[in-house]
Amino acid sequence: MVLDLDVFNYDAWRELFLTHCLVFDVLGHVDGTTLPTDDDDLPWKKRDGLVKLWIYGTLAPLLFKSSFKTGGAAKDVWLRIENQFRNSKESHAIQLDNDLRTKEIRDKTIQEYTQSLKFIADLLENVDAPVSDKTLVMYMLNGLDEKFDHIINIIKHQKPFPTFEEAHNMLELEETRLKKPLKGGAASHNDTPSLSTALVATTKESNQQTITMDN
Repeated sequence: MVLDLDVFNYDAWRELFLTHCLVFDVLGHVDGTTLPTDDDDLPWKKRDGLVKLWIYGTLAPLLFKSSFKTGGAAKDVWLRIENQFRNSKESHAIQLDNDLRTKEIRDKTIQEYTQSLKFIADLLENVDAPVSDKTLVMYMLNGLDEKFDHIINIIKHQKPFPTFEEAHNMLELEETRLKKPLKGGAASHNDTPSLSTALVATTKESNQQTITMDN
């Protein structure tokens, strides 16, 4: 797993990394419980260097640039990364919540739109600011345009209130229905004679009938 500030997957990355270190018996190099016996403890330095390589090797490029410093032990690198995520968690949550509230469908399909909402909701959960399923459905409905007004009204008044997945399926069905052409089609303006043209034609026909009868 690549650790990325934009994805904010620190908790998942941390759990997997610590498990990895536990399996290889080097967890002490991360939590600081394993210390060198002296300044020339080469085996400890090799193990610590290996853990540092593991940490740096799992960072996204931008995070690597902001975290890398020469020297120091693996524990120092670990704490720098942890502090970056902990300190930015609250501000990141506020920004994500605003993005979720203001997200609109615009030219996206229902599938693309709902995926983008779910992605933001997952990020909010990663920063300990989860969104309830009902709230996510309401955000989803608020970002739709007027052509979905009919199905929006149905979803809002359903009891019990639909889950995000159920509402998503209903919207996809409505999207499919809206894309279907009307049965029989509608006559175009050019195909329908104007009222004045019809009156002229009727008048001419009546006059011709009158002349024939007189003759």
